[in-house]
Amino acid sequence: MPFGCLTLGEKKDYNNPSEVTDKYDLGQIVKSEEFCEIFRAKDKNTLKMFTCKKFLKKDGRKVRKAAKNEIVILNMVKHHNILQLVDVFETRKEYFLFLELATGREVFDWILDQGYYSEKDTSNVVRQVLEAVAYLHSQRIVHRNLKLENLVYFNRLKHSKIVISDFHLAKLENGLIKDPCGTPEYLAPEVVGRQRYGRPVDCWAIGVIMYILLSGNPPFYDETEDEDYDNHDKNLFRKILSGDYEFDSPYWDDISDSAKSLVSCLMEVEQDQRLTAQEAINHEWISGNAASNKNIRDGVCGQIEKNFAKAKWKKAVRVTTLMKRLRAPEQSDSGASSPVPGATAGPVTPSNTPVPPADAGPCPPPHTPCK
Repeated sequence: MPFGCLTLGEKKDYNNPSEVTDKYDLGQIVKSEEFCEIFRAKDKNTLKMFTCKKFLKKDGRKVRKAAKNEIVILNMVKHHNILQLVDVFETRKEYFLFLELATGREVFDWILDQGYYSEKDTSNVVRQVLEAVAYLHSQRIVHRNLKLENLVYFNRLKHSKIVISDFHLAKLENGLIKDPCGTPEYLAPEVVGRQRYGRPVDCWAIGVIMYILLSGNPPFYDETEDEDYDNHDKNLFRKILSGDYEFDSPYWDDISDSAKSLVSCLMEVEQDQRLTAQEAINHEWISGNAASNKNIRDGVCGQIEKNFAKAKWKKAVRVTTLMKRLRAPEQSDSGASSPVPGATAGPVTPSNTPVPPADAGPCPPPHTPCK
């Protein structure tokens, strides 16, 4: 029987906690995330290592929903650039998810360790992410939380593949989606504006990732003090809604026009004009020879170390707070106003209309037109 499918009145069978410990040795907690704790785990029979994500049911409905959602989504997908779900246990108190273990580094760390880093290297990373996302989109799955922290090298070998992790916010697109979620700096304008949205939000996020990898800077930022998250996010959202970013000198002086063109087409404010993942794969900067071989390591690394040591980016998850802020106007008696000028006030009406494939369209000035 598929996970989560029960006939009314049927008694649910739970795993005994001993079934988990009989099969796996769980190590110490590697890190704690918003919804779960992450462990290293070793299969006692094969001695193979895995990642274990433990969700505690007592932590609330959102945690239970996140666990069930990640299980459902990961059971649907199989792609070499997506960490695969290996095993699942549900006890009365917990969900245990066992996934492939990625032993490589985050992309940031890899860049900082390189003596030579070029557009070609970035193109290779972005291509793999696009291929995984194009696959997800072909299955009508929206990841909804693509960011650099969720991209890691599978192992430490020189030509290791990139893998995407963290699918607890992913959603099957049966119609346009309305609930806002994600990491603030990577949110698409339609999410910030509380419009219905779909697969194009992932392509926007890839544009943000590409912008950072080529310059070491975030495309949208605010100089508000780190602790003042409310004002920081409001100012950030205003810039996202208007697509207020630039290819600033000197950080973009050595970056090719082709790279700027692809960033602009992925970060198109109008979601129906944004490039799809498959169209982006066909762009000359990804599939052709347009990516430059010039070493840009020093400039990029200097900006990465400057920008991403800041608390407002290192603590960028803030998903729960963000969702509450964006949803506040939907509460009927709150009297709250829209969180950002230009954002829709009032409830969003659900729609059963499927998201049409995004067609390539013109990019907003002053950026280079799409190719």
